[in-house]
Amino acid sequence: MTISPILAAQSYDRARSAAAPGPNEANARSEAAFGAALGSFSSGLQEAESLAKSAMISGADPHAMVEALAATEIAVETAVTVRDKVVEAYLEILRMPV
Repeated sequence: MTISPILAAQSYDRARSAAAPGPNEANARSEAAFGAALGSFSSGLQEAESLAKSAMISGADPHAMVEALAATEIAVETAVTVRDKVVEAYLEILRMPV
């Protein structure tokens, strides 16, 4: 049995398009959730920075500054933990035999 190159190319093209990830609702929701979390992280850092500046310059409420800095510390620790887990998962995938 011989397989013509054209038939092989067509079969490959069909298999590739069938296996290609497409836009789906779950993927869009996870991207939206990640974007919202990233925006929340960024706005929290900006808020803490502005509170720290105002406390140094104008003597604003020091308790609010300490609370904002503590929340920022937790957010940064969370981001570092997530980054470490992503890197660990990536390295685990690299160690998988092909």
